[in-house]
Amino acid sequence: MSDSVTTIVSTLYQIYSFLIIGYILLSWLPSVRESFVGELLGKIVEPYLTPFRRIIPPIGGMLDISPIVALFALRFVAKGIEAILHLIF
Repeated sequence: MSDSVTTIVSTLYQIYSFLIIGYILLSWLPSVRESFVGELLGKIVEPYLTPFRRIIPPIGGMLDISPIVALFALRFVAKGIEAILHLIF
């Protein structure tokens, strides 16, 4: 049971991480970001990134490192959930 739940948490972490990375890459192509896929990714990823953007201002007014911090935080949360699940099951 523990292994299957850990696999699910790990898979969800990987999927969401790829969504964040995809959204970051789309920011380099503004016309693609305004497409259906870009807007869909924005609806999925922006609610998670917004608190990090409020705390971490862009460096030099242009370089936004908040997604990197958000990815690290997501990793810590995923590993924490896996550790708790190992203790329970």
